[in-house]
Amino acid sequence: MGGSKVLKKSAQDQVALIGAGVTLHNCLEAAALLAKDGVKARVIDLYSVKPIDVETLRQASADTGGRLVVAEDHYPQGGLAAAVMEALATEPKPARVAHCAVRNLPTSGTPAELMEAAGISADHIAEAARSLLGGK
Repeated sequence: MGGSKVLKKSAQDQVALIGAGVTLHNCLEAAALLAKDGVKARVIDLYSVKPIDVETLRQASADTGGRLVVAEDHYPQGGLAAAVMEALATEPKPARVAHCAVRNLPTSGTPAELMEAAGISADHIAEAARSLLGGK
């Protein structure tokens, strides 16, 4: 119970991509897309929300200049991003969190089509990271 796993990390990480379950795979794919642009992205599997791994989140925020993208496969309220923001709320330098989550009613389609429509595909996650980086 508790914990996380850092799946991709370097000393030059510019942004951290945080997911769990199906969105973790999208975060890994987004990191590969960003790498093509020369952007180094840390990828964190935040598989436990209670208790949340505050130390890993603090380190990721410190190492990336506070740039975090959280991707989750459900509505945004009370989910993974809320837990991340709560965990980092008392930090002296607040993190900037881009949040990819389901915001509309689901439709029919393949899993890839549904993730694209929901805004949680690898392309959407990479775009959120680019936005935090100022459009790089």
